[in-house]
Amino acid sequence: MSTRTPGALWKPLLKQLWLPVLCVAVLLVATAGSTSFYFPPATDVLATLWRELLHGGLVGDLLFSLRNIALGLGIATVVGVGAGLVIGEVDLLRQATGPLLDFARATPTVAFVPVIILTLGIGSGPKVFLIALGSVWPILLNTVSGVHGINPAVHETAHSYRIPWRLRLLKVVLPGALPQIFAGIRVALSIAVVLMVVSEIYGSPVGLGNFILQSGSSFAVPETWAGTVLIGILGYGLSVLLLAAEYALLGWYHQRPPRARRSLSRNEV
Repeated sequence: MSTRTPGALWKPLLKQLWLPVLCVAVLLVATAGSTSFYFPPATDVLATLWRELLHGGLVGDLLFSLRNIALGLGIATVVGVGAGLVIGEVDLLRQATGPLLDFARATPTVAFVPVIILTLGIGSGPKVFLIALGSVWPILLNTVSGVHGINPAVHETAHSYRIPWRLRLLKVVLPGALPQIFAGIRVALSIAVVLMVVSEIYGSPVGLGNFILQSGSSFAVPETWAGTVLIGILGYGLSVLLLAAEYALLGWYHQRPPRARRSLSRNEV
């Protein structure tokens, strides 16, 4: 098993950070002289964000939203990967559930927000359930695709050695499907952030979505922008952490040349 140096791990992250830093710098310069009520200077927005984090209740809102995302995405990952491994391994089950999974994926989860809030209330539980419900489909479908795409020779070798089914799932099928699984988790993360905001706007006394709603309702424009920026920072930070985890777990995959990586994604293992 190959090891990765710290430089090899952080180099892809630095490649992703330079453009956001440049965009922030351009935004600071471009809005420095703004007198618009709806588009205040970026420095005012950042100052408001810093003040709310230090002296306001924004830290509590952030922790509430982060907890909901972590729980919802964690549940979706466990359910999606577990069910996807089983469905991907059993051809009959994969064919039978295909239309149902496609229908569930195409149904917008946001449409369930009012029903879930009216039924389950405005606590943390309904929001976690909503995030898990919307995030599970890309993870499940990518897991099924990753399992189904593993080279049949791998399965035949595992069968020839009479490896037990459970051990084969954990030691053979799961590692082979991990690149596709992480791709599904990346998609699910963006869905989780959107559902977190929507669920807190519709019905919640706390959270980043509620902070934006209350700030906008009182025409506190810098606070509204500050909450929006914080949501973007939260989503980007979680994406970077996920990317770091992916490079740590899939070093063997990312160290391959691009052509070999494309061949692997077509399951020419």
